[in-house]
Amino acid sequence: MTDPSIQEIPGAETWRMIEPVLKGWSDDKKVYIEDDEGNKLLLRLSAGKTFARKQDEFALIKRFNELGFPMSQAISFGTCGEGEEKQVYMLLTWVEGLPLEDCLTALTPEEQYKLGMEAGRILKRIHSIPCSHDLSGWETAMQTKMLKRIKEYEDCPYHLDGDEQAIHYVKENIGLIDNVEKVCHHGDFHVGNLIYTPEGGIGVIDFNRWDIGDYAEEFYKVQFFDRELSIPFAKGKLDAYFGGPPTEEFWRRQALYVAYSSLFSIKWAIPFGLDEIQGMMARGRQAFQDYDVFRRYIPRWYTD
Repeated sequence: MTDPSIQEIPGAETWRMIEPVLKGWSDDKKVYIEDDEGNKLLLRLSAGKTFARKQDEFALIKRFNELGFPMSQAISFGTCGEGEEKQVYMLLTWVEGLPLEDCLTALTPEEQYKLGMEAGRILKRIHSIPCSHDLSGWETAMQTKMLKRIKEYEDCPYHLDGDEQAIHYVKENIGLIDNVEKVCHHGDFHVGNLIYTPEGGIGVIDFNRWDIGDYAEEFYKVQFFDRELSIPFAKGKLDAYFGGPPTEEFWRRQALYVAYSSLFSIKWAIPFGLDEIQGMMARGRQAFQDYDVFRRYIPRWYTD
């Protein structure tokens, strides 16, 4: 790591190992650190213009730290560098273990289900944090954003067979997000941001996409990432969060978010190249199959 500005961070003089972390989609630069005492740390560096957003993220991480599940612990926050080189830094503890997505399928279906249940219980705790933000107008803004993004999908050069039914489902059911329960989101809570700890449990990383919104919106990535890797894990996550099978109200809103995301994720992937576009189209086709092109609102993988 050659960025000289990080030497300004308090405690940097004790760092004996500094290595970049290249995995992930975040705009943050991530750095693995070990200090003289053998402590393992994660440094996240962001553009100076993100200061307010990152300050809120750090404060939220500190609140999540009180919930008692394995995750990065907040250590320090501030800025380093000057002028155009100014960066926001966030120093956290390192979560020990293996990426869950790399080892989940080597476990038995029963173990996968149990880990899904642990993930569901953790997410329930995350959603228990009181939300103090002013959310007046949230529903209107969310509906407007969803319809705008559906139009962007319609105007893009990549389309799925049967997308007319998915578009119809979104437009017919968008009113389902009126007067919904709003919570603090992790923002990207799926198997790709979970760690399989040395104790055989779940650790949580990467809170940089946090936001505030409908609790049900947090689950659409169960369809795209968790279900893709492990149906037992995906089922366990839902069953534990709801204390049994999810409600019909949830499933109907979940289908709305899945239909919407199946389409817009294709448009979203365009800047990242053909491989990502094809990956998102494959996930969209799987969702269409699971939901019978949205003629049903509970996916086949959950009921079969």
